[in-house]
Amino acid sequence: MRVEALVKRRKYSLIFFSILLVFTLASIIVTDFDVTKGFTCIPKAIVWSTKNFYPNADSLEKIPKILTKLKETVFLSVASTTVAAAFATFFALFGSHTTRINGFLSILIRGIASLFRNIPVVAWAMILLFSFGQSSLTGYFALFFVTLGFLTRAFMETIDETSKESVEALKAAGASYFQIIFQAVIPSSLPQMISWMLFMIETNIRSATLVGILTGTGIGFIFNLYYKSFQYNAASLVVVFIVITVFAIEFISNYVRRVIL
Repeated sequence: MRVEALVKRRKYSLIFFSILLVFTLASIIVTDFDVTKGFTCIPKAIVWSTKNFYPNADSLEKIPKILTKLKETVFLSVASTTVAAAFATFFALFGSHTTRINGFLSILIRGIASLFRNIPVVAWAMILLFSFGQSSLTGYFALFFVTLGFLTRAFMETIDETSKESVEALKAAGASYFQIIFQAVIPSSLPQMISWMLFMIETNIRSATLVGILTGTGIGFIFNLYYKSFQYNAASLVVVFIVITVFAIEFISNYVRRVIL
């Protein structure tokens, strides 16, 4: 029986990789991608980056301006995430199978959360450009909607996984809906919810850089400005600060997770 299961697993794996190989070859043919040229260009790209894409003495003079834009990007990411987390908590309580008060409302919230989460942040930014133009508000709402969808789904799953037994116990004891929420659901789910929120702050800092190129704001805008004006040394300095910031935020997030979990 065990041998048959192993043979069946290998058979399905072979089928999967065969289908994947067919799709890969079809994609190469449709897009006219030259695989050989693609790989041979890598050494040339490394050489060009070594010669042009590095900070120099002149680019160091732009550090104050870069830091100002970087601060704007970080604050935008944190603000959009924390506000979205507050709304997501409210929606998750009504969308979760454990704490929902209406089946139709729960399905509606899950559907909206899936829609918001599955529309890429770049698509949100392009849609909102028509309403708000190139401004920080456009970037804020683009990050907010994606974060709201993601955190709503994550919070609902967290509530369903961590609060089910305690909720059933309080219901059996005759506790009211709000007593269940504040005495069981929030305390048991809060550490994991904070962890998800910290994860989205890290993600949104990276996403805000890309959104900034479209909206003309933040660190993304100044990188695009330097790159298009052939100031590659300054553009590389922007990248260095982005990487440092992402690592710093990740270090802080991991420390907070170790403390609360």
